[in-house]
Amino acid sequence: MMPTGSGGALAGVVVLDLSRVLAGPYCGQILADFGATVIKIESPRDPDVARGFPPFLRHGEEELSGYFAQYNRGKLGVTLDLATDGGRRALVDLARKADIVIENFRPGTMDKLGIGYPVLREVNPRLVYTAISGYGQTGRNRAKPAFDSTAQAAGGLWSMNGAPGEVPVRVGTVLGDLAATLFALTGTLTALRHAERTGVGQLVDVAQVDSVIALTENAIVNYTVDGAVAAPAGNRHPWVRPYELFPCADGHVFFGGYTDKLWRVSCELFGTPEHATDPEIDTMRKRFDEEVYERRVRPIVVHWFAGRTKAELEAMAGETVPLTAVRTIDEIVQDPGTADREMVISVAHDEFGPVRMFGQPVKLSATPADVTRRANRLGEHTELVLSTVAGYDTATIKELREAGAI
Repeated sequence: MMPTGSGGALAGVVVLDLSRVLAGPYCGQILADFGATVIKIESPRDPDVARGFPPFLRHGEEELSGYFAQYNRGKLGVTLDLATDGGRRALVDLARKADIVIENFRPGTMDKLGIGYPVLREVNPRLVYTAISGYGQTGRNRAKPAFDSTAQAAGGLWSMNGAPGEVPVRVGTVLGDLAATLFALTGTLTALRHAERTGVGQLVDVAQVDSVIALTENAIVNYTVDGAVAAPAGNRHPWVRPYELFPCADGHVFFGGYTDKLWRVSCELFGTPEHATDPEIDTMRKRFDEEVYERRVRPIVVHWFAGRTKAELEAMAGETVPLTAVRTIDEIVQDPGTADREMVISVAHDEFGPVRMFGQPVKLSATPADVTRRANRLGEHTELVLSTVAGYDTATIKELREAGAI
């Protein structure tokens, strides 16, 4: 029996994860959290480069990447050299029994190796083959290399982010990768549902650039309808006001009291009820006017928050109006509310000790995620997986090892 999660919603689903770094591995990690048997396949000569990403836990001469641990928890580890005949043959044999394959190579790489979707589909017609790439499997840009920032640049997000009148600023997390992760997960589970119902698998083609374009909110329709090109707007909404970042005694808060009801309640909370009936700013449409907002509304809000701390402001108004402290990562980790939602968890990693990482944001009432299983060591489960999934005997596995295929 393979060491996998039990009782999860995806129990019995077998996933071959050939991906590297983040977009693919995170997709596989989420599937593993919900009970799928996710087999991470790496080259014995060129493993996932994320194993070399900081921060590191150390035990003697060994080190463990916290980054790798976070995105590969719950997986089994197998090494296959796909540049060898034996490695390719083993992958095909594993694919016969798999439900899902995830890869994020440049389009055409798997086909050149002779193990692309057309080949694997022949041996397993119900296989869901998820390919994540920069520009997708089709189109004139398909062969271009891409990273997260490529997607942020090519998908328009970079051009929209930053302060007005200044150079665009990259979003402070790998949103190109993360968007592709979530759209790949959606596509994979959708295709899996179809395969379980019909016995017919399919190719799930997800591009980082496409995924970023789909996150640009109203930028596309603003251009196609009004000809308006999105530009950096800083911490403000383009027309909803007040709805932005405001300073306070020990940092900043977000305040979004823009509707008439929220504005009235806020005026009462902060002891200036007269502003709710002031004829110049008594309606939402009046407060949306940029000149009126800058001259009248914004100074009122700044005055409300001056001299008060983030904690004081949240205690005073946070349960009544949208007023939220801008928290730093250390504050998030230490926040009891984060613990309430189990969003910082501790996963044991043998002699390295526990690694604290983010948890699973999807909460299922009947089949909750299992986030307790650690990430695999390189090739840790190679013999176990080849024997139980591919059906290889000891002699075959020994032959592959001697040939350098595993």
